Amino acid sequence: MTLNPADPAFAARLSPLLPEGVLRDAEPRYLEEPRGRYQGQAGLLALPRSVEEVSTLVREANVARVPVVPYGGGTGLVGGQVMPEGPAPLVISLERMAAIRAVHARENVLIVEAGAILADVQAAAREAGRLFPLSLAAEGSARIGGNLSTNAGGVNVLRYGNARDLCLGLEAVLPSGEIWNGLSRLRKDNTGYDLRNLLIGAEGTLGVITAAALKLSPIPASQGTAVFTVKDPQAAIDLLALARDHAGEGVSAFELVHRQGLEFLAETLPQVRQPFAEAPEWCVLIELGLPRGLEAEDTLAALFEAAEAAGLARDGVIAQSDSQRQALWAVREHIPLANKVIGSVSSHDISVPISEIPAFIEQGREAVARLGDFRINCFGHLGDGNLHYNVFPAKGRKREDYDPLRGAVKEAVHDLVHAFGGSFSAEHGVGRMKTGDLERYGDPARLAAMRAIKQALDPNGIMNPGAVLRAE
Repeated sequence: MTLNPADPAFAARLSPLLPEGVLRDAEPRYLEEPRGRYQGQAGLLALPRSVEEVSTLVREANVARVPVVPYGGGTGLVGGQVMPEGPAPLVISLERMAAIRAVHARENVLIVEAGAILADVQAAAREAGRLFPLSLAAEGSARIGGNLSTNAGGVNVLRYGNARDLCLGLEAVLPSGEIWNGLSRLRKDNTGYDLRNLLIGAEGTLGVITAAALKLSPIPASQGTAVFTVKDPQAAIDLLALARDHAGEGVSAFELVHRQGLEFLAETLPQVRQPFAEAPEWCVLIELGLPRGLEAEDTLAALFEAAEAAGLARDGVIAQSDSQRQALWAVREHIPLANKVIGSVSSHDISVPISEIPAFIEQGREAVARLGDFRINCFGHLGDGNLHYNVFPAKGRKREDYDPLRGAVKEAVHDLVHAFGGSFSAEHGVGRMKTGDLERYGDPARLAAMRAIKQALDPNGIMNPGAVLRAE
């Protein structure tokens, strides 16, 4: 399908249809992505204030066959928010649509616009005496529309699920420019195809999410955080099972951390205080959130005693205050920043069945070692099988030295993930970076169905072309 650039003629056609200030020249920040792998382009930037303005933009782009790139907070790590090739697109940023439209505290529902920053949504929920549990490193700048478009995960998936599980309804503009008014607050609605779940995770390729009805939860009466050292990933998995025996669904987060990540942290961010004088080979960060009548600290103490007796935990630190709790989380949250300073050769956001994690980690180490001298920082959300499996240069070398091996490293890791029945994209999406992986590892019938859905909803191919499915 031939597409046309968002050129001055297109801008002149749009301008009379929109209020002053909506259309602008694109600033550099809208054309960048965090890893610097892609440099985007834009013929025109639009900052709409309402769903009607988004509708006008998309409708006219569809008529003129101008590509559209929806833009959230720009924090995505797979290039879905930038279009480096093809006709210069219309970039639609939702940042001015950031309102909290309604709070239904008794229903545990929050209605927000897609441009709302995740941290602000969390704050609005707290103000209503509720919890919006989606939590991730970029929550201070990531926006809800992008979180839903990528089906973001984060640290609380173990208990609360992905972004998909936290959304009851959507308002969205379809590729034709039609507005879908689907802001349902219902938990049960079996009236045909689930368009909500089709748009969530589609990365802007099937429409523009403009607002969402989000599911809230009670704030746990007692929260506790601890770090326990374990001898290996198998002990960590056994400890997770033991933790659930003690706390049931009160286990909110269960993070696996390797010594390499702690060493990177000590090297690059020494101001971040670590819980142990000497970095353990493996440790887990556990968060509990319990109802009234149960004390999280007491439960964690009992858990450590049982884990030590079972030979699963060797040492531990249980936070005794909110500041200590935040300090333990700061270690986990700063590991990705330390990784960025070191500079990875190849980073992987993967998931495998939880019971297969120990074998995957061991075989992954062997597969990477066959390609050269590397350091591996394997860490992540053990409770839901999601690992950040990042490969780094040997000490004293730079990642540029390994550029010829980057593709081979990625292929070796993803081949192994596929062999274990896992996913090469656990929570960051496909974007433009992983379209080849989707073709390599995706089920043919599923890929055919995806292409058919794309063709049916977006026959002119204007929505984020090149993301998820390779542009023709």
